[in-house]
Amino acid sequence: MPDRRAHVAPSPASAPLAASLAALRRELRLPDAFPPAVEAEAAEAAARRPLPETDLTGVPFLTIDPAGSTDLDQALHLERTADGHRVRYAIADVPAFVTPAGAVDAEARRRGQTVYAPDGRIPLHPDVIGEDAASLLPDVERSAFVWDIRLGADGHATGATVSRARIRSRRQWDYAEAQAAIGDGSAPEELRLLREVGEARIACERERGGASLNAPEEEVVVRDGVYTLERRTVLPVESWNAQLSLLTGMAAAQMMLDARIGILRTMPAPDEDAFRAFRIQTVALGLPWLEGVPYGEYLRTLDADHPRAAAVLQAATALFRGAGYVAMDGEAPADPQQSAIAAPYAHVTAPLRRLVDRWGLVICEALCSGSPVPEWARASLGELPAIMGNSSRLASQVVAGALDRVEAALLSSRIGTVVDATVLAVRNGGVLVQLDDPAVSASAPRPDGVQPADRIRLTVTAADIATGRVAFEPVAG
Repeated sequence: MPDRRAHVAPSPASAPLAASLAALRRELRLPDAFPPAVEAEAAEAAARRPLPETDLTGVPFLTIDPAGSTDLDQALHLERTADGHRVRYAIADVPAFVTPAGAVDAEARRRGQTVYAPDGRIPLHPDVIGEDAASLLPDVERSAFVWDIRLGADGHATGATVSRARIRSRRQWDYAEAQAAIGDGSAPEELRLLREVGEARIACERERGGASLNAPEEEVVVRDGVYTLERRTVLPVESWNAQLSLLTGMAAAQMMLDARIGILRTMPAPDEDAFRAFRIQTVALGLPWLEGVPYGEYLRTLDADHPRAAAVLQAATALFRGAGYVAMDGEAPADPQQSAIAAPYAHVTAPLRRLVDRWGLVICEALCSGSPVPEWARASLGELPAIMGNSSRLASQVVAGALDRVEAALLSSRIGTVVDATVLAVRNGGVLVQLDDPAVSASAPRPDGVQPADRIRLTVTAADIATGRVAFEPVAG
């Protein structure tokens, strides 16, 4: 695919951008350093480095994450069986380092999740836990919740358990090198099987009617002190790897539903009006969603880099709304489904970065071992939906605010120039556009008669780095 990266020049935009991003942190009251009591308690817990009696260090686990990651939540091991596959998915044992009602616990509940900003992340836990003692780094022994899931030849789960064990990851792979090794055949079997298992689980997703937008990711990164906006298509290995997380979350949800205790990640199904409106939009865009085709299958057929498909994916965001959390203790929710996954689902695979996963892990481990659910987890279940909802809204504000400011910086030297763009959507009397260069998404006035997927030209009239505001005027003709 063509290079769609755009760079913010080191001067004069970088210094104002850094100041604007710092102001955004203050405006949103983002936490800075951890309080001394939290750091002290975390250091003490990390020094203990507890290890379970069950020893799985002989299993060659591996991790696959973005390049440079140090907060490694998951490690995997795959093997073929006589009737399918065995998936072992090890998850960082964060509960071993967090004392209920202690200083680290209280601060994690205040934060809710790790928030990622271009000028630095705001972690859920102190780094001595999140990037060291609990992280599943290679060549060191770690405590983990090890999910053991059996799959039949058709990819469907036939059984699942979770228990604590000590493990040792053999290697940390990044996505690009994992994709290359699988492609050229040099990957070890436990990695090479990821394609086979991932594709089998994607087939199961199709069968369930699950859906994903599969849109290119837009990321703000810093390279050599220069802020960079990148849009990239997700690699196949990322989708295969994501299927293991989905598989585990579905197994966890079913365990908790069977026992009527736990917390689920839910999302209501789109209503008929939403589907009807989306179908009309696909026809108008020349990529009609045919009757009888599940919407998830339709979305999978789209080439996300094509302008018309990009406009369809923008319209489809209306179908992926209303996600939240539902706690239960004694009675299952009336609608436990996560509609995009088309199954009940729970968050249990990212405890280093997401608070709620700590509860799901200890509950499922207790259910599998026949032990009582820890009282601290049971007593605080009802607090989690509000905590996670608030932290998710804050994370969204950080991402949106930072992206606006970086895009303004990218355009700050282009005021008065003409840029080419594709219309993604028509809304509120204006249009949402994707500029060709730089790769910025923005709102603009709507030229007469313009429809989604049309090509237009715009003059950049404003780009305020301090507020993230950009403005355009259509070029006549």
